[in-house]
Parts: sequence; structure tokens; C-alpha cells
Amino acid sequence: MSAAPLLSEADSRTIACFDALMWALSRPGLPRDLPVPDMAGIAEALLDRECAAYSDDPALAQAIARTGAAPADAAAADHVFVADFVPAKLRALRQGSDLHPEDGATLITRARFDQGPRLRLSGPGIDGHVDIAVDLPPETWAIRREIMRYPMGFELFILHGTQIIGLPRTTHVEVL
Repeated sequence: MSAAPLLSEADSRTIACFDALMWALSRPGLPRDLPVPDMAGIAEALLDRECAAYSDDPALAQAIARTGAAPADAAAADHVFVADFVPAKLRALRQGSDLHPEDGATLITRARFDQGPRLRLSGPGIDGHVDIAVDLPPETWAIRREIMRYPMGFELFILHGTQIIGLPRTTHVEVL
């Protein structure tokens, strides 16, 4: 007889999603498979009653509400889910502080991995460098570089189909 409770299918899916997200941040630029191909599954894995979250998608906002996370505008949210990505809005994201860098936001958006500008990633978790293409507007990377000052900044997850790439604040991004 097992003393550990059995996980439900939903619990197993949420744990697998959270695991993929953490590995994506640990190995920036390397796509990770998700058990669910949508932002609602990511919200379910990341959010709880101690989080504030924003979504520009009303259907996703309802799914976020079911997690118990407090609704917030993008500038106050811990987690920002954006379907319609606008690079200039990066400036409004929480960056944390020197004393509390963990207060920086986590941005989750969608983009294709095989199109857009070629990027060279380097930094912790990357052996040398990794080259990728992400179909986000080219000015995204200049704005990100302008506003991030380590240890302050934000984490970025980019979803494409059933895969996700994570870019922590420590990742240097060079447009090739």
C-alpha cells in the first residue's frame, strides 16, 4: 500500500507543465515540450492565490481567475499573458529592484520559433551560445536590453504550438 496520494490527471499535467517551464528557463533558447499547447495550461501551472496576473485575452482572464490569482493591470502583475505583443509595453512590466529582483514580472506570449530575426543567446545555462529565430518584432530586443539592468528585469516565455522557450533576465540577446 502506497502512503503517497495518487495524482489526478490534472495534477500530473500541471506538474509536467511547471517542470517544462523551469527547464526552459534553466536552458535558455532550447525548446521544451509542454503537455498542453495553450496559455491556460501555463497559467494553471504558475498561478495561485498569492499571485497577481494580467491577460489581454478575456477567455484566458477567466481561466486565470479560476486559479485564484488576483486580477491586475500589466504594470502591477507578477505574470503577464499577452496574445497581442507590443514591444513598447515591455517598459511597463515590473522589473523588481536591486534588493528584491524576484519582484520582476514574468511575460508569457506567443511567437513562431522558425521565423523572424536571428538571435544569438548567451549567459547562464548556455554552453557558449545558442542561435534561434523568434518571430517577435525586431525592436523587442533593443527595448529589452535598454530596460533590463541585472539583477532587475523580467523573465520571458515564448510559446509556439506545444513548445516553449524561456529567456531569463540573465540571458544576453544579440540580434544577428
